[in-house]
Amino acid sequence: MPLIVEFLLPRAPVSHQAKSSETKRLWRDYIYGRAMQVWPTKPLVDCDLKFTMVYLAEDDEVGDINNYVKPVQDALCSLIYADDAMVVDISAHFRVSASQSWAGLPELLELALQSGEPCVYVAISDSGDLAEEIS
Repeated sequence: MPLIVEFLLPRAPVSHQAKSSETKRLWRDYIYGRAMQVWPTKPLVDCDLKFTMVYLAEDDEVGDINNYVKPVQDALCSLIYADDAMVVDISAHFRVSASQSWAGLPELLELALQSGEPCVYVAISDSGDLAEEIS
């Protein structure tokens, strides 16, 4: 599963269940702007992708990780991938940053852990065979 792009969102994410539409819009704009810094080209088309997200929080009172994935995925549609149906694999993780080991992690995720601040790590890669994904 070759990595296509990865980037950090150095702040706490906004849930798709947030009440304020303005807060959600600002979060989507922030995601888009950060992603555009690492993806200054046309969106991918006609390929199967894996979306990986890691939310590093200061404490464990953040809620359901699924509620944070959707806004990030939606913000990347039409920038990194032409259609969100291209995302066939999703891997979402929530961790309290102070309690994590750095061994074996992508370098960018290590940097996020070192900061100790709330952060979201996002990676888009080629989708692998199902056997690889679930083992």
